[in-house]
Amino acid sequence: MVKPPLKRVGEYCWRVEPFGRMTVPGIIFADNNLINDIDEKTISQVCNVAALPGIVKASFAMPDAHMGYGFCIGGVAAFDPDDGGVISGGGVGFDIACGVRTFHTGLTVDEIEGLRERLAESLFRDIPAGVGSTGNIILTSGKLDDMLAGGAIWAVEKGFGTKEDLDFIEEHGRMKGAMPEKVSPQAKKRQQEQMGTLGSGNHYLEVQKVVEIYDNAIAEGYGLKKGDVMVSVHCGSRGLGHQIGTDYLREMASQAGSFGIELPDRELASVPVNSPLGQDYLGAMRAGVNCALANRQILTALIRRVFSEIFHKAQLKMLYDVSHNTAKMEEHEVNGKIKMLLVHRKGATRSFGPGSSDLPPRYKSFGQPVLIGGTMGTSSYILAGSTQSESLAFSSACHGAGRSMSRTAATKRWQGSQIVKELAGRRIIIKSRSMRGLAEEAPDAYKNVSAVVEATANAGLAKKVAKLLPIICVKG
Repeated sequence: MVKPPLKRVGEYCWRVEPFGRMTVPGIIFADNNLINDIDEKTISQVCNVAALPGIVKASFAMPDAHMGYGFCIGGVAAFDPDDGGVISGGGVGFDIACGVRTFHTGLTVDEIEGLRERLAESLFRDIPAGVGSTGNIILTSGKLDDMLAGGAIWAVEKGFGTKEDLDFIEEHGRMKGAMPEKVSPQAKKRQQEQMGTLGSGNHYLEVQKVVEIYDNAIAEGYGLKKGDVMVSVHCGSRGLGHQIGTDYLREMASQAGSFGIELPDRELASVPVNSPLGQDYLGAMRAGVNCALANRQILTALIRRVFSEIFHKAQLKMLYDVSHNTAKMEEHEVNGKIKMLLVHRKGATRSFGPGSSDLPPRYKSFGQPVLIGGTMGTSSYILAGSTQSESLAFSSACHGAGRSMSRTAATKRWQGSQIVKELAGRRIIIKSRSMRGLAEEAPDAYKNVSAVVEATANAGLAKKVAKLLPIICVKG
């Protein structure tokens, strides 16, 4: 496979001019080192997306971009439904609405120091994690449909958290337009016992400490101070989301030709947004988003219970919850006109700037919190959406470090027990139900998250606000 020629158009921006069936350019945000780490397959995926019908402006890749299913992970693309624009299951991914939720604890590093091991054990005991993990909540078909329609609002109504939480969740806790009836019985069956579970792979629960503040005004607006203890949860829609992706990608691949869509890659299976199948998928995908939001809401309640048992003064208040595997109808400016577009973000985080009507009043003058997860041995970051990001990439930013090595290759190089020991030497407690899973997620199997964040900030996609280091990490 030949690497398409890249033209540098900015210090942190590269362009692939349209060729073949591409109707728009490919745009990649990266520095010198990160661009060299992006392989031919990833760039080809960026170009393939640029050939899909109805795409607007460009096919974008964030600084953490790497090869995915159809779309690269770190990919962003917007489609105009009025111009034959498509919806692609590969542009959302199998873990629908996988995202990060971060909240304050009201505690400082000094206050938890002597109880770190007890806290780690309690979180590991009470938070279901791992492949096929199940929780204590079992939903019948009717109750499951209620959850798929209600999202985090449903969870709060069931006693998992407070209404105040909903103000700090993307979509205010519930994505409208969900159609539980478009979710297959098999998908629902897979989710019946998985609510309030973390899952496996790169999903985690992390207790973190704020070690650096980059923007004092925004940090104050977000309620962040150096030495604060935070908690972040990274997970998604579990088995339900995966099954929705499996079901609809198969249907999209079989029907694409009937709409005259020539797929440059079968994994880019797509149909027009306004087609019956496109609308069915959107309804099912939105139900998957609500599943992920409800799941993270239940996990929040479980985490709060653990903290309250150990730290009586703890107050776990929401910072923000934002997903990074979605397709959403959003208003954006194109050629001087405001248009309603379907924006796919796969492994990319929404990054709305100051003044956005979607933000809670407390954040309107600062921009949306953009939550960037690191690995269990490196730093995570809190950024703020920028006004500039709208014109650059439909208000989008990176979502994490991005893999630089396959899971198989990682297991050949590292052992889980070795990673636990190394991180313990850095006073990071790791709890996991799978040593192989830890090897797959070795910190060095990922790109340098600090370099990714630096490129994201320097490109103007978001502003750096704070840096967090792990204290405790619970994985499946």
